[in-house]
Amino acid sequence: MRNMEEKFPRALWVRLFVYVVAGHVVAGFIYLLFTVGAKQ
Repeated sequence: MRNMEEKFPRALWVRLFVYVVAGHVVAGFIYLLFTVGAKQ
């Protein structure tokens, strides 16, 4: 039981970090599409 308590926060932080990175990548891609579209 104690091992599960120690592992859960690390898994949660890793998942949160992956979501933040993926969100920034998607936002950057959308921003890039808008900037390229505005120039044409």
